[in-house]
Amino acid sequence: MKSSYSQGNGGQCVEWAPAPASLSGVVPVRDSKTPHGPALAFPAGAWGSFIAGVKGDGFTAS
Repeated sequence: MKSSYSQGNGGQCVEWAPAPASLSGVVPVRDSKTPHGPALAFPAGAWGSFIAGVKGDGFTAS
């Protein structure tokens, strides 16, 4: 899935794939500007915690 902030042009966003997460418990994440480039793999629980923190405004810009 691509971030809604990408607006179709890649932007400064990431993509993640929900299907592998549901099958293996690992969430692959990659830079939307390089869709054929490498992906980072996160445990599904850790990715879920990260997303909850983002949605809950748990991070501040420095």
